[in-house]
Amino acid sequence: MKFFADTADTVAIQDLEDTGLLDGVTTNPSIIAKSGANFLERIAEISKICKGPVSAEVAATDYDTMVKEADKLASIADNIAVKVPLTEAGLKVCKGLRDNGTMVNVTLCFSAGQALLAAKAGASFISPFVGRLDDISQDGLGLIEDIVTIYDNYNFKTEVLVASVRHPMHIIDSAKIGAHVMTCPPSVIKQLYKHPLTDKGLAAFVKDWDATGQSIL
Repeated sequence: MKFFADTADTVAIQDLEDTGLLDGVTTNPSIIAKSGANFLERIAEISKICKGPVSAEVAATDYDTMVKEADKLASIADNIAVKVPLTEAGLKVCKGLRDNGTMVNVTLCFSAGQALLAAKAGASFISPFVGRLDDISQDGLGLIEDIVTIYDNYNFKTEVLVASVRHPMHIIDSAKIGAHVMTCPPSVIKQLYKHPLTDKGLAAFVKDWDATGQSIL
């Protein structure tokens, strides 16, 4: 499974890149606005740090303006994946971008039918929102399973990018289902390090080593 960081924090992105855990980054206007950074400048900064796909989302909702914004975003760097909404206009933009070789992340997916449309439009990534479905008592992970099954049935090349990930079990369960990618805040990725038995075992090792009075250095 590929790990994408859902953030505009360049320090956190660099940290994940240095650990080898980072396969890509997802952003949107809301995330970058909260960082206080200039939208285009921050996208350019992130695309230099991260070697993998960097999703940059259009702000418009109409076709003509989305096309112009998409072209502008795609020109920032070769690893930009233009993010478009799962609407009729958004999928038309997706088709045009893919015909020109630009990666596209189709976002705000909440049904298997929507995911099927995105795959037929040639999307590089489809972003179903697990957490938001869970919030309204619908089965977010069940949607992931449905999409993976449909894509496997027809050998679609679109990668399932699990979004709105709230906790480590969303990551683990999505990986078990066979999702290709997940995106979440860096803090959730780092929760995967944690286990009480790891902490307990390390504390015991340190205590036993200190008791020997020896030093490796």
